[in-house]
Order: sequence, then structure tokens, then C-alpha cells
Amino acid sequence: MQKKWKILILFTSLVAMFVIAGCSGGDDSEKMDASLEKKETTEESEHRIVAGTVVIAEILDKLEIDAIAVPETEKELPTRFDGLTSIGNAMEPDMEIVKSLNPTDVLSVSTLEYDLKDKLEQLKVPVNFLNFQSVDAMFDEIKTLGERYDRNVQAEELIASLQKNIDAVQTVAANKEGPRVLILLGIPGSYLVATENSYAGDLVKRAGGINVMEGQDAEYLSSNTEYLHNSNPDIILRLSHGMPDEVVKMFDEEFKTNDVWKHFSAVQNGKVYDLEEELFGTTASLQVPQALGQLMEIFYR
Repeated sequence: MQKKWKILILFTSLVAMFVIAGCSGGDDSEKMDASLEKKETTEESEHRIVAGTVVIAEILDKLEIDAIAVPETEKELPTRFDGLTSIGNAMEPDMEIVKSLNPTDVLSVSTLEYDLKDKLEQLKVPVNFLNFQSVDAMFDEIKTLGERYDRNVQAEELIASLQKNIDAVQTVAANKEGPRVLILLGIPGSYLVATENSYAGDLVKRAGGINVMEGQDAEYLSSNTEYLHNSNPDIILRLSHGMPDEVVKMFDEEFKTNDVWKHFSAVQNGKVYDLEEELFGTTASLQVPQALGQLMEIFYR
């Protein structure tokens, strides 16, 4: 009988030990989870990112990354950025405002590096210039942002979504005979010719078009109307960079007063198209599918 009591007491003691250990383990687990959560929140709050362009702001939103400031724009930005400080024009941001925000990273685009790099470095403001000069380059930058800010899953999903639409367009274009295309980029007072190395040139190629200026190293070249006429484009695309209404008027005046344009078959056949700046900027954007869709309508209708 005494032996039975000893066994019972020993069993009860063991049960009590396991219960205590289990409770203690639960507390430790909860503490560890809370600690990790606090660490992640702290790490995220340490990022003070200035979105230097509208495209970058839109990409940050898709990656679920917050910012502390955005550029001035007439375009409606994602609600994530409501009420944020404006740094002014993306091409000429207010450097005093940027400096006062004490950012950990200013994200801009490589096409603005020449204008902004020295100014930001003098202020000792950290900056990264992202290459959006083609669709593939933009995808590479999205991957890099995903890695830098621990948003790999979101980056992969965004790229996959865009790539699916691009592949669909390229599959259709591959079975069609593409037109020969001349791309003109207008800025107030003058215009340039876009090669296949420009973003617009990349889009035209993906839609099956043949750029009459292929084989060039530069993104843009100065215009030589006689040479362009000899290239015999089927279609002329006119793009605007800044002040689109003014640029369209400039193009209209140029095509009306310069007799050379009257001899282009594209002009004679009414195959001259003014493209929206929102879809066809000088750098890649998340509107790639819409831009390709518009080119498909122009090329194959």
C-alpha cells in the first residue's frame, strides 16, 4: 500500500513538472514571437524612402513598401501615399525639403542621374538611380527592391503578372508581319528620333514593329528628315515629353510647314499617331500591358 502511494506521488510530481514546463514554453514562445514582430516593425520603420518619380511610387505601392515623400503630380497616386510631403517636380525636386526629411534612400531613375546626382551627394543624401530604360531593366530593378526591402514575394508576383500580359501580346505579334515604324520624341521646341534602345523602341519591338533606326547604340538621335524619308516607315509614332499639348502643336506645325513630311507614305496614308505620355514615357512603367495593347491596335487594325 505504501509503495502504491509513493508511485502515485511520483506520477503526480511528473505531471506537475510537464504542466509547468509547458506553460513556461508557451510564455517563451509568445515572448519570442513578440520579439520578432517588434524587430520586423523596427527594421521597417528604419526605412525612410523618398519616391522620386510617380512610377517608383506606384511600384513601391505594389510591393507594399511605404514612403515618406512623393513627387508633385496631377496623376492620382495610390492611397498609401495620401498626405505625404511633396518634393516638387521629379526632374527638379526641392533639395531643401528632401534634405530636411532625413531619408535613408531617395529612389529616382537613371535618366535623371546626370541632373540630380551631384546635388544629392553634396547634401550627403543617399540616392539610388533605377534603370527603367526597358521592360527587362525595370523587372531587374523590381527584383532588387524586393530583395532590399524584404518584399521578394510581392516582387515576383508583380513581375509574373506583367510578364503574362507581355507574353500574350508577343505571341500574337509573332504570327503577324510587323510594320516599319518611325518614333519621334518631342520636347517643347524640338524633337528626337527614338531607336530600339529607348523604352518606346522596346515596346515597338515587343509589339512586332520594326524600328527604322535599328542597329544604333544611342537611345535617341537628332533628326535628319531626308534620311528618315529614305527609311520609308509605314507608321509614324509621335511621343511627347513634358507639356504634351504644346508638343503636339509643335509637331503639327512641323508636319505642315516642312515639305519633306508630305512625301512620307505614312503621312499620305494617315498613319501618324500621337501617343499618350501617361502610357509612353521616356522610362518604363507598370502600364506596359496597356501601352502594348494600344500599339497592337495601331499596327494591325
